Order: sequence, then C-alpha cells, then structure tokens
Amino acid sequence: MNVGIIGCGLVGKKRSTQLDEARLTWCCDHKFENAEIVGSKHKDKPKLTKNWQDVIDDEETDTIIVATTHNMLAGISLAAIKDGKNVLIEKPVCKDVKELKNLIEAKNKNNAIVRVGFNHRYHPAVLKARTLLDNETIGELMHMRARYGHGGRKGYDREWRADPTLAAGGELVEQGIHIIDLARWFLGSFSDVQGFATTSFWDQQLDDNAFLTLRTPDHKTAFMHVSCTEWKNTFSLEIYGKEGKIQVDGLGGSYGVEKCTLYQRPYSFGYPDTTIWEYPGEDKSWNEEFKDFVRDIKIKRNPSASLENALEAWTVINKIYERS
Repeated sequence: MNVGIIGCGLVGKKRSTQLDEARLTWCCDHKFENAEIVGSKHKDKPKLTKNWQDVIDDEETDTIIVATTHNMLAGISLAAIKDGKNVLIEKPVCKDVKELKNLIEAKNKNNAIVRVGFNHRYHPAVLKARTLLDNETIGELMHMRARYGHGGRKGYDREWRADPTLAAGGELVEQGIHIIDLARWFLGSFSDVQGFATTSFWDQQLDDNAFLTLRTPDHKTAFMHVSCTEWKNTFSLEIYGKEGKIQVDGLGGSYGVEKCTLYQRPYSFGYPDTTIWEYPGEDKSWNEEFKDFVRDIKIKRNPSASLENALEAWTVINKIYERS
C-alpha cells in the first residue's frame, strides 16, 4: 500500500506514525510547514505539497487518509473515491448528512473501500469489553452509561473546532460521535433519541456540553454526557447486563490508565466477583485500526466502521441538535 495523508495537523501526524507496513508517499497540508514537519520525520521521505489534488492525481498512491478540518473532509474524500482510491476519513466525515449520502453513493458506485476513523473501537479495554459481550459474559444487555470529556485549554474557544464555518458541530460532534458509535456497536441502532446540546462556559456559538438518552427498539437504553467543561479529563463507559457489568475507564495519557473491569453478579447476589484488565503504555488503537483497514482492502469487505455507521451516528446527532 502507498498512502498519502491529506491534513498534517495533530491527527494526521499521529496517523503518519501508525501505518504498519504501508509506505507513506505524500504529506499534504494547506499550511506547508505542517507537511514539512511530518514528512521530514518519516523514514519514507514522502513528497510534500499544499495542494490536495496532487496527492489524488498520483497514480502510485492507492490509499488516502483525510484528516483535515471538518469542512474539507467530504469534498476531498469524494474526489479520492471517484479516482479509485481507498479512503480512511477521520470523523465526523462531513459537515452535513447530504455530503455523507453523496459519499455513500460514490462508494457503492466505485466499489471503493472507505473506512471512518472511529479509532475508539480499537482501544484494548474497549476490545476486551466487546469480547466479553460476544461471549455473553454478563447475560442479556439492559443499558449503558457513558461520560467522556476534557477541560479544553486557554483559548480553546478561539481554535478551529469552535468555528462553525470549519467545524461540523461542537462537543456533541467532537467527542460525542465516538460515544454514539460505541453505544450503537454495543447495543444496536437507536429508534428513540432524547436530549439536548448546550453552551455553558466557553465563549463560542457551538455546544460545549451534550446530554443524551437513546433507546433501541427492544428497549436497551444508553445514557451519556459529553463535555469540554470536564475539568479532569474523563472516559468512563459502563455496560449493564442481567448477570453483571462491564466498565471501561481511561484512554491513557491525561485520561488515566486504560482498564476494563468485569463485575459478575453472584447467584446469591451480594458483592460481585471482580476481574480487572489494565493496559498501560502507548495508545495502540490507531495502529490496530489501520491494520483492520488493510484487511478490509485485502479481502474487499465493507469496513465495520463504515460510512453507513457514520450516517447512523449523524442521524442521532441531528435529532439532538433539532431538539436543542
């Protein structure tokens, strides 16, 4: 695989170090110095440009990673798909659902392999929770509770993520789309969507907090809060079954050591049997996600984190914004 990265900010830089055995052929950013920084540090010595069309026009490059501001994601990805490239698009994929539906149509028409950057699925504690659920360790599922947030930084409300011309939404989109995707992955699609998004602290038009209550057709419920007024960075996800509970805490770094805890309800009730798995060290979710993308391409399968999954998440997001 020959990979071109369009968008060499924080996420693009991280992606450039997590390409497994693929070769990096291009680094592109409208701020050329960003492309220079990423390219100069990479062993493959990729070509550099500030024009994303250069990357797509290169016949040698077969795979594109699009990690730009939200307003550019869909347009660049659509051009790459139409050119026959494999594409990994960072969340949230688009600024509106019309763009996303156009991507799905183009993907189907061109038989393209297109993956959405939902890397949270590949955190080891989350994968452990998925395995426990698949093994029916906690019995029939009932509900899920999740909290995800950070405290921003000085000037956060002046960064591009607070600019409605560049960002697709506020905190509901920024971190909320990850939690919505995980909730759907664990519980299924949601038919009843309640909640609201609000701006409580930051001097910005976009939301800094969102509160959601989602329900599946078979009455499984997900309750969640996402926030950028969480003064201590937090990731907490609890899944409840009739025979126990699975809890995932931390994402490494400022979010704390990542761990998965299994609480199994004894038949006599009382204190649960508890098992803890901890995953200290480097965040490997980006590399594991890219490896799965490589498998998608090799066997020509629609990725598990697909454009259709993103559309389901966006359906929830739009309903919350409509209610707000």
